[in-house]
Amino acid sequence: MSAMPSLRLFVMPSCPYCQRVLSFMDRSGISARDVVAVEDIAADPAARDELVRVGGKGQVPCLFIDGAPLYESADIIAYLQREL
Repeated sequence: MSAMPSLRLFVMPSCPYCQRVLSFMDRSGISARDVVAVEDIAADPAARDELVRVGGKGQVPCLFIDGAPLYESADIIAYLQREL
């Protein structure tokens, strides 16, 4: 069995696409604490800086999968449906 990838979701509460991903996670029982680390870039400037540094842009939502960025809420939801 392969190891679970490191998952970090960068969001901003005012973003409707972020809310779409977070709502999907809630409905699917995907625990933010246990499975996906959620980073609020509005509340944490260091998280925003990391998002831009690693991903190359400040676009949210962004799911880092073992450090590689995945953008677009539909793609993130599809990944979570497929992998979790």
